[in-house]
Amino acid sequence: MGLMSKILGETGSSRNTEDYVELQANEYETASAEAERQVRIARISDKQDVIDIKDAVYDGDVVIADITRHSTQDRTMEHISDELKQVANEVGGDIVQKDDDQLIITPSDVVISRERLGQ
Repeated sequence: MGLMSKILGETGSSRNTEDYVELQANEYETASAEAERQVRIARISDKQDVIDIKDAVYDGDVVIADITRHSTQDRTMEHISDELKQVANEVGGDIVQKDDDQLIITPSDVVISRERLGQ
């Protein structure tokens, strides 16, 4: 069996739900009380969602925001992007758009590499 067969499975074999294990987040202890920073997940549906993201970044958290509801040419998305760029600049952080579906915003002392791992 070759490496790709081990990774992808043999040709013609099918996977079913029993092949996977679902992880329940509540089964694992979190260290959030001890951590200085958190990675927060957000969804941007409208301009109102930006307020919570800004607060999190000002508090020192990293935010990964789902922007799939907007196109990158959407005027609202341009305004939201500009507002979040300003926040990242104010706190000395960083901001990048990952593909067409996510924005990653960081506070000070956290820089986002522009290179993907393994390349």
